Amino acid sequence: MVVLELRDVSKAFDAVQALRAVRLGLRAGEAHGLVGENGAGKSTLVKILAGAHPADEGALLMDGRALRLAGPADARAAGIAVIYQEPTLFPDLSVAENIFMSRQPLRGLRRIDARAMRARTTELFDRLGVPMDPDRPARGLSIADQQLVEIAKALAFDARVLVMDEPTAALSGPEVERLFAVVRALCEAGSAVLFVSHRFEEIFALCERVSVMRDGRLVSTDPAAEVTVAELVRRMVGREVAEMYPKAEASKGPPLLQVRGLSRRGAFTGVSLTVHAGEIVALAGLVGAGRSEVARAVFGVDRHDEGEVLVDGRRLRNGDTAAAIAAGLALVPEDRRQQGLVMELSVARNATLARRWSLARLGLLTGGAERRAARTWGERLRVRSAGPDEAVSALSGGNQQKVVLAKWLSTEPRVLIVDEPTRGIDVGTKAEVHRLLSELAGRGVAVLMISSELPEVLGMADRVLVMHEGRLVADIPRALAGEETVMLAATGHGGAG
Repeated sequence: MVVLELRDVSKAFDAVQALRAVRLGLRAGEAHGLVGENGAGKSTLVKILAGAHPADEGALLMDGRALRLAGPADARAAGIAVIYQEPTLFPDLSVAENIFMSRQPLRGLRRIDARAMRARTTELFDRLGVPMDPDRPARGLSIADQQLVEIAKALAFDARVLVMDEPTAALSGPEVERLFAVVRALCEAGSAVLFVSHRFEEIFALCERVSVMRDGRLVSTDPAAEVTVAELVRRMVGREVAEMYPKAEASKGPPLLQVRGLSRRGAFTGVSLTVHAGEIVALAGLVGAGRSEVARAVFGVDRHDEGEVLVDGRRLRNGDTAAAIAAGLALVPEDRRQQGLVMELSVARNATLARRWSLARLGLLTGGAERRAARTWGERLRVRSAGPDEAVSALSGGNQQKVVLAKWLSTEPRVLIVDEPTRGIDVGTKAEVHRLLSELAGRGVAVLMISSELPEVLGMADRVLVMHEGRLVADIPRALAGEETVMLAATGHGGAG
């Protein structure tokens, strides 16, 4: 039975047509996958279902009846809940307070009944099959636990439709499995789930049907068991995608990045590594192994307690990012919103932040110079926006990631550190990013790539360095690197290479 239907829904933002006559039906008891390139219209569709944007044309129907959503409150009242990639809880409130915000159970004199609120919160998590302390503050919860709080919130107001927008982007393998178990339980209870993801293996593992969007249109809907990854990719991009991992044979030059005995209390200990010119070295390991912390210390964002970092034989000052940039070091961080972008600024301003000094003439930097400089890498990475003056906060998550990449690649670094470079990026652009990394290595750039995706690690790296609990435990050459070898080392069961 179709619970929620979009019928010929269209939406435009100025000159950009985000959705074009989209037809989609979500069935009770079914997880429905939605895939498409960044800018295909997925996020706009999600925001219309959330009540954040009104449709320009077309209709929404719930149980066959017309549904008008004037805002998010209307969507919640209709039984539609949206779980975003980055949950937005109130950090200083408890789990229970977040779940029942503005709907707290009351007792006499309209006072909040805290005991009833805690009891109902416990019941909700019992239904989800996961333990959670109702009094625990939201601050400090992992992304996975924050998403579970959002799902519990949806259950609290009897949501019949659950929309999940890239919910697994920041989750580890066990956390993904726990989330999937929760989603399957919701479907068994009769909920309809729309699951938006770039990860095909998750679509096929969870969803019964899958729809593809391209350029604002819904181009196909099929049973997941009747389509292949190659078919989905062709429909998404409208063309054959080049080889996903176009790794050329490395011509290794002299060492450009040398890290010797680097330690930071509570994060990592005694890390030593070398990356040569023309080499792509992957830093692998489980979430929490200390990979990102090492990258931040190498670049100077965080100070280290012991050890040294050298670029082309010259020692960098501890905690000095300006010196790192001047030496030719660049860092594409894992958290694009908090560490990679200034969300209030334009696409052009963000894309040129790291090289503004080189664009100025007689001490003056014009908007035209920013736009021209941003255009080259913006076009190369196919950043989809209304123009260079659009606020980067208005872009989809994948396009925000492309702006971060453009910002650092435009500095023409000698050593490039990329932390989860393709997280949240569609399959077509992912292949392009891989091609760019291979091309940069071919031009003599030393690339240190941190990735949680094993196919990416094995497909792109000349060597794989593996971390476990803050220590570097293995150095595996490309010829010997395999999923089992890397995972054994990452879980503390492999020997050093």
